[in-house]
Amino acid sequence: MLRRLYIRDFVIVDRLELEFAGGFGTLTGETGAGKSILVDALSLALGERADSGVVRNGCERAEVGAEFDVPAASPLASWLHANDFDAEAEAMCLLRRVVDSGGRSRAYVNGAPATLAQLREAAEFLADIHGQHAHHSLLRAESQRGLLDAHAGLTALAREVAENYRAWQKLHLACEHAARDAAATARERETLEWQVKELRALAFEPAQWLEDNQEQRRLSHAASLIEGTEAALAALDEGDLAVAPQLEKMLSRLGGLSDYDADLKEPLELLANAQIQLQEAGHALRHYQRKLDLEPQRLAELENRMAAVLALARKHHVTPEELPLQLAQQAARLEELGLLADAAALAEHEARARKTYADAAAKLSKGRNKTAAELSKAVSAAMQQLAMAGGRFEIALEKLEDGAAYGLESVEFLVSANAGQPLRPLAKVASGGELSRIGLAIQVIASQATQVPTLIFDEVDVGIGGRVAEIVGRMLHQLGQSRQVLCVTHLPQVAACADWQWSVAKEEHAGAALSRVTPLDHAARIDELARMLGGVKITETTRKHAAEMLGAK
Repeated sequence: MLRRLYIRDFVIVDRLELEFAGGFGTLTGETGAGKSILVDALSLALGERADSGVVRNGCERAEVGAEFDVPAASPLASWLHANDFDAEAEAMCLLRRVVDSGGRSRAYVNGAPATLAQLREAAEFLADIHGQHAHHSLLRAESQRGLLDAHAGLTALAREVAENYRAWQKLHLACEHAARDAAATARERETLEWQVKELRALAFEPAQWLEDNQEQRRLSHAASLIEGTEAALAALDEGDLAVAPQLEKMLSRLGGLSDYDADLKEPLELLANAQIQLQEAGHALRHYQRKLDLEPQRLAELENRMAAVLALARKHHVTPEELPLQLAQQAARLEELGLLADAAALAEHEARARKTYADAAAKLSKGRNKTAAELSKAVSAAMQQLAMAGGRFEIALEKLEDGAAYGLESVEFLVSANAGQPLRPLAKVASGGELSRIGLAIQVIASQATQVPTLIFDEVDVGIGGRVAEIVGRMLHQLGQSRQVLCVTHLPQVAACADWQWSVAKEEHAGAALSRVTPLDHAARIDELARMLGGVKITETTRKHAAEMLGAK
């Protein structure tokens, strides 16, 4: 579960470090105090996209760190080990995110750099966040299908079905094109065969190409290199005015004079070193000169080879270094065309792909049907508690004739809000209040099936109140018996059911608005609940009512 959350310079939070307990906890406070900002910060640590707008005004960067427990032998522990993110303390997973004022983001898992995708993978083992607009997303068919699959543990299988469908459809289109465009395919294949043969005959190697270029430059300038080397050797020690003999005479004369003045020893040493350097340069030049040869025949071979490479590169509109990639791509396309030319083989491939899709989709359908019945029954039961007596919820699975990327059936949430009313699509019959209650029931029921240890509800109780709010609070408290539940709420009935409560407030500091979080003891919780009940003016009556609510938990 979530143990610590560290936030620095995030929106209106300057620096905050929170330690979390288990069970059911709530965040309360005035509107705009920053309650949802804490959830946004946690979302950032769990891999949500970010931009420069999350960095507090006037700061260089925002930073968020979230520390979670990692049970031994858990799927998360296995994932951390497989991705080389093992922590020094094996029972901990630290997710960290840094966003600079330019919008650039960096992610870390247990101190090691990580990709955003890896951060999201880790988050799947750690926490689920139900946002305040989650109810409305349930009106979309893809959200309904995704929730059913997630509740049934079928998300990975659904992805596999989609991949199989795309592979099948690609081969299906290929069959159609092969029958329609046989002549064009044959012409393209003939052209490619000749091009692939030409590229393979060239036997181009990037490393050899670099060596050939260097050798060609040397041979093409061999005459100049020979002439320059001879001139340098003449100037050093072979000509009438060569440097080496002059330097030797100079050293001999100054050597005798140094007996009269010791100050000449330093320049003598420098000149002696220079003589050694000149001698070594002369030896190196002679060695280099012996290797030089005009080799016109070798030069012609190289230039012919390079001309052939450049001509073929121009023909394919690539650089010489890209010729191996060009060969690989054209060979792959040629192999593909070979399959297209064989109608029987292509049809066999398509049939296998169709069966692979159908088998996986059938397995997905079986799981959906089982879970749809269970979830329909559970949500219908929850609706009775949420002031929707006689209401029914049902997940309808309608068979698709030819299947689709998402499976062999469409998924639709149907609801009857009152007794005696027929089931109709959720989007068409639910009012705002009903949608809030039905959506909350679905989320709570769905959360009971997940293995994620931490659940965050961000103002998902909007649109309810009174007795229903108290029931929601009890539902969340019950959910907190088996995992950590954190809820941002404006409802005192929900907050009163929590095991622990924090108050979030906004303060002015040096002309800037900053968010502050205060853990509440029993007395402070009574005051906070009284504020939530009575508004600005807190009376003894509201305080007494708050104490009763807290005592009745």
